[in-house]
Amino acid sequence: MSLPIWIVRLIKFGFPYRFSIARLSKVPLLGKIIKYLFFHEDKIILLPQNKTVKLKTKIDIAEDFENIVLPSQIVKHFIEQSNYHFIMNFCICRDSAHCSDYPIHLGCLFLGRGVLDINPKLGRLVSKKDALEHIRQCQDAGLVHLIGRNKLDKIWLGVRHGHQLLTICNCCPCCCLWKMLPYLGRQISSNVTRMPGVRVEV
Repeated sequence: MSLPIWIVRLIKFGFPYRFSIARLSKVPLLGKIIKYLFFHEDKIILLPQNKTVKLKTKIDIAEDFENIVLPSQIVKHFIEQSNYHFIMNFCICRDSAHCSDYPIHLGCLFLGRGVLDINPKLGRLVSKKDALEHIRQCQDAGLVHLIGRNKLDKIWLGVRHGHQLLTICNCCPCCCLWKMLPYLGRQISSNVTRMPGVRVEV
């Protein structure tokens, strides 16, 4: 059974205090408790944006570059592999922060059987085609993807089996929950890594 909507209101109320709460995770014993309750077994990867930059000079491309995976290909792979796709009606981070720079209606995409536990008032089940279109809109809006398993999402969405839920966040630079990374204890922040991007210097 899905959790009631008042949980979302509670999260929105507490959102402005996320940095203060994150600092508490650096207190040794308290940090272990916070990690276990909210971040246990998290594994999240920040994907760089796909960007095309026009160069006014000729460069030699090594053959190795042909084997580099673009960030969008990773997202598409998981969408294609999943039988269940759920788009949030809103981004809870941007909504909580009253963002005026990026679209609030472009919410997270959740994959896996766990989405069947999510309260339908928060979003909708969609097809693979709709999920791919949603991701395209997010990329066009300049949003960055975070992908992985996040215990916080399992808790606030009321998903019974967290291993059956994969989160694809569509983050803006101003409101993302994970801006609290520098304030978190190392035992939690180390669960978030960045996928290396392609860098060309001329």
